Amino acid sequence: MRLIITLLALTQLVGCATAPPKNPDNLCDIFYEKSDWYEAAIETRERWGAPVHIPMAIMYQESRFKYDAQPPMEYFLWIIPIGRASDAYGYSQAKTPVWGEYQDDAGGWFAERDDFEDAIDFVGWYMNRTNKMNKVSKWDAYAQYLNYHEGQGGYRRGSYKSKPWLMGVARKVEARAKKYSEQYWGCKDDLASSWFW
Repeated sequence: MRLIITLLALTQLVGCATAPPKNPDNLCDIFYEKSDWYEAAIETRERWGAPVHIPMAIMYQESRFKYDAQPPMEYFLWIIPIGRASDAYGYSQAKTPVWGEYQDDAGGWFAERDDFEDAIDFVGWYMNRTNKMNKVSKWDAYAQYLNYHEGQGGYRRGSYKSKPWLMGVARKVEARAKKYSEQYWGCKDDLASSWFW
């Protein structure tokens, strides 16, 4: 009997896991498919002033919208696992220390990195903090991503300047944010008035 209850509980947990969107390259398609993600993005915009398309572009880059994303396992001599490069986890790839800061400051202790609503709220919170600390516009996807990756202190020190690969990734985030913005402007009225929300 105990085995049956355990199996049922595991089935429920697996059922709760959210698959990535079918078309992650189109923000309208994402929001039509996942109306709760749309609502969470709007709440993040209202709470933190983060334009809808930028947190979405950052999370695409960080996790491809996989709820349980983690850095790859590293190996010694290609066979002995020695751990992961960092403890980044979830949609936003937030690391444990900064996630703890978010929980203390804004998210509450029940916020989870593998919950989309919490993850996008975290990104909005981080963007707002970047705006306050480094005076980076919330509309500047390139500089926001560099802050997100390097931390606000690293950005101020210019740590990204010695990482051409990272500046290239930030340009990709900027390009995706621009594309998402254009798509969103084409469907935002329909999303806002849609009967199924």
